Amino acid sequence: YCVQDDPDIKVMMAGSTLRKVKSRSWKKQRHFRLLEDGMTIWYKSRWAGKGHSTFSVTEVEAVREGHQSEVLLSIAEEFPADLCFTLVFHGRQGNLDLVADSPEEAQAWIQGVRKLIHKVQTMDEKERLDQWVWDWFQKADKNKDGKMNFKEVRKLLKMMNVDMNEDHALHLFTMADKSESGSLEIEQFVHFYKILTQRDEVWKVFQDYSGDGEKLMLEELENFLMMGQQEGERSAQLAQELIDSYEPSESGAMSLDGFQKYLCSQEGSIFKPEQRDLHQDMSQPLSHYFISSSHNTYLLEDQLRGQSSLEAYIQALKRGCRCVEVDCWDGSDGEPIVYHGHTLTSKILFKDVISTVKEYAFKASDFPVILSLENHCGVEQQTIMAEHLSQILGDMLLTTVLDGQVPQQLPSPQELKGKILLKAKKIGGLEDCIDETLTDEVSDEEEANGDAESPSAEDPPAESLTENDKVKPRVKSKSKLSKELSDLVLYCKSVHFHGFEQARLHGKCYEMSSFSESKAKRLAKEAGTDFVQYNTRQLSRIYPSGLRTDSSNYNPQDMWNVGCQIVALNFQTAGLEMDLSDGLFRQNGGCGYVLKPDFMRDGNTQFSPEKPEERPDYKPLRLSIQVISGQQLPKVNQKEGSIVDPLVRVEIYGVPQDQAKEETSHINNNGFNPVWNETLNFILHTPELTLVRFVVEDYDKASRNDFIGQFTLPFTCIQAGYRHIHLLSKDGTPIPPSSIFVNISISELT
Repeated sequence: YCVQDDPDIKVMMAGSTLRKVKSRSWKKQRHFRLLEDGMTIWYKSRWAGKGHSTFSVTEVEAVREGHQSEVLLSIAEEFPADLCFTLVFHGRQGNLDLVADSPEEAQAWIQGVRKLIHKVQTMDEKERLDQWVWDWFQKADKNKDGKMNFKEVRKLLKMMNVDMNEDHALHLFTMADKSESGSLEIEQFVHFYKILTQRDEVWKVFQDYSGDGEKLMLEELENFLMMGQQEGERSAQLAQELIDSYEPSESGAMSLDGFQKYLCSQEGSIFKPEQRDLHQDMSQPLSHYFISSSHNTYLLEDQLRGQSSLEAYIQALKRGCRCVEVDCWDGSDGEPIVYHGHTLTSKILFKDVISTVKEYAFKASDFPVILSLENHCGVEQQTIMAEHLSQILGDMLLTTVLDGQVPQQLPSPQELKGKILLKAKKIGGLEDCIDETLTDEVSDEEEANGDAESPSAEDPPAESLTENDKVKPRVKSKSKLSKELSDLVLYCKSVHFHGFEQARLHGKCYEMSSFSESKAKRLAKEAGTDFVQYNTRQLSRIYPSGLRTDSSNYNPQDMWNVGCQIVALNFQTAGLEMDLSDGLFRQNGGCGYVLKPDFMRDGNTQFSPEKPEERPDYKPLRLSIQVISGQQLPKVNQKEGSIVDPLVRVEIYGVPQDQAKEETSHINNNGFNPVWNETLNFILHTPELTLVRFVVEDYDKASRNDFIGQFTLPFTCIQAGYRHIHLLSKDGTPIPPSSIFVNISISELT
């Protein structure tokens, strides 16, 4: 089916004037059209001379129809829903809110973009690569004559991050220019691209296993899978499957071309395919899982001036986050509001947050979502909150204990599928008849061990407050709890932490405490084993220091090392810490729950991350990574002549003894097909807790290296052998066809 013939696509190619809306007051007309490649959407304002913007359909995740964003809702009076639509992008890029002149035009764009997204999602590797080559051809064919002369090809090579000497480039150009016309048409250019991307290092591996150097017979391929890829038992069956998938020619053997395709595919990727899907036992108590968790979920930027936004909840939930935070304050008109108290962040309505959570809670995962309530409201508005929760969420909200029993252990993700749990203070316990007279501080982070979440010093003892602090109390510290809200809290009752001994003797499985990052780090160091034991039965939540007003993150690995489940991170902030979180939760179907290793689920465990060698089944492993080559790395610097000098660093995150980094040397001026052939070695004492992060950087001797791409995954999900690592951007979105090619071996340390 040719996209160009579709009536909606025709409208998009002809172009439309749409209003781009950023706020109630900022609404400007822009001319939008779909370019000839059927992939790029171009737009500009009528009066801006040359300036224009473009984005690719591959960047768009979905199209929402009607008033489906805060911005469009704010102008609903002015523009009816059938004119409005929103383009939602992958990663952290903001939405594009648009208003068409007629319902027909709006529909053409809504349906057209959806068809293109579908086309992108269903492309196979080969079509993707063809599309990529075609995009480059379009970019480089400056005079749009459908041909490319040698000068245009030289320019194109620079754009593609290749610095090739003139003679070699001319040699390849001449080989491809079969008609000897001095220019390449698209078919010849595809041939040129093929010669350019022929990979010697893949050919060498192919040669090692092929008898005649032309093809791999079935048994040769089986031998490669057994020896090279360490696929074991399944090698015979896999060999047949791969030939069927990647070798359409009926020869029953594999060519170099098919071999390279296999190595670049999902099956040849570093991530074990069976661990990508939901495969873990989901019937254990909640406390036995690491849970994907967000801090100050309502913020899209920093904590002092940022926008509070419903979009932030949507983004977190769509990424599989299972614990979101709601900071509630009394609103002026009786409606509770959500924002970062005492700052200039904007405010949103509590009931809107709950509606958004309802809509998006179970799109990425069926397993339970925990609403972590930071409650600063008086009793009246707490009762209104309870009403909103019950009315909006209905059956989704868990309001009674399962099977009517007081639990001895927490229920499992499996039993709580499709349910939303409330985490907050509670009057009394699940067992007591409730005593109405209790008063207690209502918010959790505020007073977690006096560790104010304000940008003040860590852990000030209550007595040491100066007069100045007393003048402006941050909250009414003693306030009544609303019985209606309290009754909705079941398995996640917030309590003060009074030490591990106290918890061992008197702690209930449904009681949970919050710890600031500094407090948790200290406990992990001083009482690691106690912390691990505590976390087998009770949940603990860790949150970033109040000093991180820039929404930066702490390293979650230190907390996972002692089994903390709810390690809350600022999802809105890209970087190493979110890479680790994305890496850990990439397994198990991205469902937001990952089963802890068995030695962290046994209540009598003696495991301490500080002394991994004392574990009864201690088996250290050697991880050896030969970094062979890189493929089509993105440009960091868009300047015409600049080409990257890439290096690869492998970083290990795990128990303190396992933390390590090793890097290759850098290759000058080649982002297209750099070859390193360097081996990096690591020893892992607790492989079950290890995350491995591959980072590619542009070397700069004068200043900090620039980030090019990364990929992080749990050590337990690594497939040994010759593997491609498909790189992600800083934002965690794919950047095909960028990859690095490695050979991994894992052995016991003897």
